[in-house]
Amino acid sequence: MYAVVDIAGQQVKVEEGDRVRVSHIDADEGEKLILDRVLLISKDGETQVGDPQVDGAAVEASVVGHGKSEKVIIFKMKRRKGYRRRNGHRQPYTDLHINGIVPGNPS
Repeated sequence: MYAVVDIAGQQVKVEEGDRVRVSHIDADEGEKLILDRVLLISKDGETQVGDPQVDGAAVEASVVGHGKSEKVIIFKMKRRKGYRRRNGHRQPYTDLHINGIVPGNPS
């Protein structure tokens, strides 16, 4: 069984027991979350597609931890002008553990 969930504006395919890395979510470590924006559920070859969401469906997840991803270097340069700019950025993320998928009402 798997589901496609909208988490912070990103569509993520999840299965029970998965560990998923998503954009930063404001939640404490160890906190349990109910993700109710389920767009699709597939179980035993049967697929429920939401319009836009599957009614009554939810995904239970718990926050494993927070962190920052690898640094991305932004380098700007204009040739022959002496213009060089170097900047970096580390995107914050949240690790989620998927505890279970609650199927929705079949329509």
